[in-house]
Amino acid sequence: MEIVKVKGIIISETPYSETSKIINVITKEYGTLGIIAKGAKSLKSKLRSVSTKLTYGYFHIYYKEKGLSTLVSVDVINNLKNIKTDITNMSYVCYILELVNQVMKHEYNEEIFNLLEASILKINEKFDAGIITNILELKMLDYLGVRPIIDECAVCGNKTEIVTISGDRGGYICKNCIQNEYIVSDKTIKLIRMFYYVDISKISKLSISSKVKYEIDMFVNSYYDRYTGLYLKSKKFVNDIKKLNIT
Repeated sequence: MEIVKVKGIIISETPYSETSKIINVITKEYGTLGIIAKGAKSLKSKLRSVSTKLTYGYFHIYYKEKGLSTLVSVDVINNLKNIKTDITNMSYVCYILELVNQVMKHEYNEEIFNLLEASILKINEKFDAGIITNILELKMLDYLGVRPIIDECAVCGNKTEIVTISGDRGGYICKNCIQNEYIVSDKTIKLIRMFYYVDISKISKLSISSKVKYEIDMFVNSYYDRYTGLYLKSKKFVNDIKKLNIT
């Protein structure tokens, strides 16, 4: 059987027999793969240190289209130290891994992996994990088939006099259509649209006030609740971390 090289990141690991484990890896080439790492639980195994959650690298495997592939070796690209040693960064990354894994069940696309990879690297570079996560969440909406309306009023189509944005109503709201919605700042309105289109890998600076970060996150959360039907366990942990950081 031919050895195949794939780029990926481990999202979970499960014990298998006394000495082995099964790892789930989001890969650029095939989406999420189940891979058996034989003997990886052994102290002397060369696979022990490279078969843990958040290992990011090139995985050399005996690939099976159906069933479990088999791990041969891993060339680590980046040890993601700034994520693994920071509980806040770790919580956000675990959430976006779970999110992307769910999105890939709807549609597999290499660009989804590219967005995930860029997001993880930016968080590892110590960019604001919450904002990077919001940007990725906005971009995932396209692949979930529920793109928000951020070029015109979601109610009447008016392209001017936009005064707020509503997750429940699907996007921008103009002054003629506003009801009881929370009025966000002009910067929030502009940034949400900018984040939707920005190339994550080219972000070089993020300087955003706490108020604007709150408003962006509020919109993204309400939109996901209203339109995606996704309820991810890791999201609760992220919310708990947010509360701790606030206090």
